[in-house]
Amino acid sequence: MESIRIESDLLGELEVPTTAYYGVQTQRAIANFKISNQKLSDYPEFVKALAKVKWAAAKTNYELNILPENIYDAVHKACLEIIDGQWLDQFPIDMIQGGAGTSVNMNANEVIANRALEFLGHTKGEYLYCSPNDHINLSQSTNDAYPTSLKIALFTMNKSLAVELYNLAMAFRAKGMEFAKVIKMGRTQLQDAVPMTLGQEFEVFAFTLEKELKSLDAAAQSFLEINMGATAIGTGLNALPGYAHLCATNLGTIVNEAVISAPNLIEATSDTSGLVAYSSVLKKIAIKLSKICNDLRLLSSGPRAGLNEINLPPMQPGSSIMPGKVNPVIPEVVNQVCFKVIGNDLTVTMAAEAAQLQLNVMEPVLAQSLMESMTFLEHAMNTLQEKCIVGITANEQHTKDTVQHSIGIVTALNPYIGYKASTSIAKEALQTGKGVYQLVLERQLLTKEKLDEILNPETMLKPHE
Repeated sequence: MESIRIESDLLGELEVPTTAYYGVQTQRAIANFKISNQKLSDYPEFVKALAKVKWAAAKTNYELNILPENIYDAVHKACLEIIDGQWLDQFPIDMIQGGAGTSVNMNANEVIANRALEFLGHTKGEYLYCSPNDHINLSQSTNDAYPTSLKIALFTMNKSLAVELYNLAMAFRAKGMEFAKVIKMGRTQLQDAVPMTLGQEFEVFAFTLEKELKSLDAAAQSFLEINMGATAIGTGLNALPGYAHLCATNLGTIVNEAVISAPNLIEATSDTSGLVAYSSVLKKIAIKLSKICNDLRLLSSGPRAGLNEINLPPMQPGSSIMPGKVNPVIPEVVNQVCFKVIGNDLTVTMAAEAAQLQLNVMEPVLAQSLMESMTFLEHAMNTLQEKCIVGITANEQHTKDTVQHSIGIVTALNPYIGYKASTSIAKEALQTGKGVYQLVLERQLLTKEKLDEILNPETMLKPHE
């Protein structure tokens, strides 16, 4: 049997594995919250952000002469190990929990305290020499340490998300250049409209995604405004004067960003509107991405009885009963990720609305929803780029034939023969199967030379005299 040590808290004594760096409050959280099966350790940037915040707090307390140098040095070393990726398995609690994040905060406090104790020459649990509450949590509360750590984690995760978004946009742009001369019909309401190029279509995919890079960056900037020093409700009880600004400065140095202290710590402790704004950007990206995947599935539909304008890379057999069928599985899985992100945005909205008085106790589900959305989106965009976009090919002859036989090109005749005559031509073409070109010449509405000039598909791709 695994050896244990006995730790105690407000509710009494509890057994904790001797090898564990976490302590009694983490052990209670493990028992209490078996909810999502997503652990704190599943989001390493969150764990690392907790260590960065605890390091900044310890440094500030040391500089304010309320934390002994030997304890600060040990805490510093412990935090550096966590930031380096060590001890992830010591953060086993569920991401969704009651208590406004207290379990997460105490998990970090206990792991750092116990590792610091070893650096100080003591054993785990000898909290007289380095306490999770009295030393690691000094001048803090869950209500400032947890949201600050969450913001730092989200800011870091945003960087890798933005890279995947940029890479995907560039993949679409490369296809736009490759397909620059592939003529096809544009469509509105799934009906033939006017000609365009496949390159223009893919360039739009690139452009609409690339625009969101600025939106992501703007929304993430709010994460650099923190409420450290607010302690319980924002009044700063149990923190020294000047602690808030000095801690923000120290944290900024650690993360190499312009971290600032919120101008009103009471407001910053209960307000989560910055998380709502960021989630809204994620939802907007998901909507755009899902629309693009819908288009890719339509454009590749067939291969004989659909649009069949592009070919997606075949990734796996598509049916257990229909031989030869290959499905657009990559756009399909990205669609499903987008649905999750859109749903998580509603969760974020409701959780933010649920704030009461001086605190929002629903921050754990805010954290889980945002981090899940970011992780899913990052993986989905990488998968879409590598397993789908780069391998798309065009059915150029088919798209050209579609343009030449489309009724939609009659729109180009409006300025020359009028809307009424153009409508009559379109109607007869549909009824008889004759081409627009043939009917205009039969009615002697335009000369062959002028008609060739007007109906040249390439002249219909942009404004002209």
